[in-house]
Amino acid sequence: MKARFLRFASVRSRAGRASTVGLFLTLFSPVAQAQQGTPEQRRACTPDVYRFCAGEIPNVRAITACLRRNRSGLSEACRAVFDQRGS
Repeated sequence: MKARFLRFASVRSRAGRASTVGLFLTLFSPVAQAQQGTPEQRRACTPDVYRFCAGEIPNVRAITACLRRNRSGLSEACRAVFDQRGS
């Protein structure tokens, strides 16, 4: 039983690391940066991406659509990013 739990825990840990790496690559890759806005805008929305759109990582378009769908629940800072862009 303990071995089964440890295997499950390591799978979840690897999945968590993969998600984090995917988000990192999405937020900081040069190609993605051209599509995503300034570092300040990305920093403002990163917590909301984790909260609402973690399943969409690393698809930038899907993350943006997800944030728009959840606009009413976004943090003030992230909502301001979308207000600036006029979306």
